[in-house]
Amino acid sequence: MNKISVVINTYNAEQHLDKVLESAKAFDEIVVCDMESTDRTIEIAKKHGCRIVTFPKGNHTICEPARNTAIQAASNQWVLVLDADELVPDGMPEYLYDWIGKNKSAAALSFGRINQFMGRKATGGPDRLYRFLRKDKVDWPPTIHSRPVIDGPVEYVPLSRKDLFLIHLDNPTIAERVDKLNTYSSNEVIRRRFRNFGYMSFLFRPLWAFIRTYFIRGAIRDGRRGLIRSYLEAYYQIMMMAKVTEYRWYKW
Repeated sequence: MNKISVVINTYNAEQHLDKVLESAKAFDEIVVCDMESTDRTIEIAKKHGCRIVTFPKGNHTICEPARNTAIQAASNQWVLVLDADELVPDGMPEYLYDWIGKNKSAAALSFGRINQFMGRKATGGPDRLYRFLRKDKVDWPPTIHSRPVIDGPVEYVPLSRKDLFLIHLDNPTIAERVDKLNTYSSNEVIRRRFRNFGYMSFLFRPLWAFIRTYFIRGAIRDGRRGLIRSYLEAYYQIMMMAKVTEYRWYKW
């Protein structure tokens, strides 16, 4: 029988968790892998009948080290990995159950996610995610923003299927977003510590990030919001390269 488990990594995720769990109730099982939350996260998960496993938080500031634990805790072969601020669209459960009935050899299915920016949906540039996986065919690296390593064929839902996009509820202010970019770029240092970013990288990598976001991924359609978003993408690249360079100069 084709069954699907939803797995969610959490740490102090009470803000959106109730809505997220409600959106995922059509699946066979929901596993919450919690990193020792101190808010109402566990209470909310229990209310929805989730199975709860614990991953020691320690010094971790990102969820990726706990991804494999969450995935392997699932009772079913097929796993949908959600963040605690992502809604499942209405049509996704039916689509996924139908898909696994027809795709016996695939190891994963990739689909899109729509983001929020400055109070509204960002109409351009959905993320492409690798979140529907066979749990025996995946290994998730423990570094920030890593993609799962998938052992087998991957199928792709066309990004024209906007009705199947996950809905990312996270909608920080610009100040909060800059704080996140600062945190994320710091977490990138260890992963990229062997990279030697030269003059050309500092000149063109931020420029490419702006062009990719604004023109290729379509942020231009969001007017000033899209322009700001594109500048922030470029700013992130500058911060990340500067921090890696600083690390190499002072640690090596």
